[in-house]
Amino acid sequence: METRHLITYLIILFMVAFSLSFTEKSSKSNIKEENITYTIDKTVYKCFVAYDENMKGKRPAVLVVPEWWGMTDYPRMRARELAKLGYIAMAVDMFGEGKVAANPTEAQAFTAPYYSNPQLAKKNLDVAISKIKDFKQTDTKNIVAIGYCFGGSVVLNAAKLGADLKAVVSFHGGLKGVPADKNLLKAKILVCQGGIDKFVTKSDVTVFRHQMDSIGADYKLIVYPNATHAFTNPEATELGKKFNMPIEYNKKADTDSWNDMKMFFKVILK
Repeated sequence: METRHLITYLIILFMVAFSLSFTEKSSKSNIKEENITYTIDKTVYKCFVAYDENMKGKRPAVLVVPEWWGMTDYPRMRARELAKLGYIAMAVDMFGEGKVAANPTEAQAFTAPYYSNPQLAKKNLDVAISKIKDFKQTDTKNIVAIGYCFGGSVVLNAAKLGADLKAVVSFHGGLKGVPADKNLLKAKILVCQGGIDKFVTKSDVTVFRHQMDSIGADYKLIVYPNATHAFTNPEATELGKKFNMPIEYNKKADTDSWNDMKMFFKVILK
């Protein structure tokens, strides 16, 4: 090959390599994190929002409702992971002031008002929905919610009470809640449940299925074998030992349920 042709060839190779490198770098996510607040009945709620700044245009929004421990790092982690998947995500402060329960006694005290009055939880979630709509990145026609343990029961109840959500996903959440009403339920539902959950009995699962079937609800319930309550939280095993609770992290069930959620949203949020 002549020298000039060789030089031209090398220049082209360099330009192609540079172009590919630039494209790869520009396609990487750049997760923007924001802390936002809003006030309900004189209580300030402190939420966490994450989204990819490198993405252009609007995208679906996912609300993340925490376990009964409150606004720990866990719901924030989930919001970041959702942002990497291309959503705008908000970890929702349910208790106000960003409270975190130090032990199960505190957690029970924090959650009791919402279990006794599910409309109270829906009221909080409705405000969170309105706030996520204020972000220019949000596709306001595609808003969904996921919840863990306490949060799972919150999103299920909110859906059954007619919350403006396209879909909800409950991870090891309580299934009793409010009765299903076909005139109120608009959201599609995915329930990810542990096969050996001591807090959610097989009877609870049976009753839930019956309620959903009785109104022709669009739902799917998946049971993960050998998974206890709180199976998605990597800290569950340590917390279980600390407070003598039958909870444990299950990596396979965590991964499988997350993938099931992704497929669920892929179909719904086209």
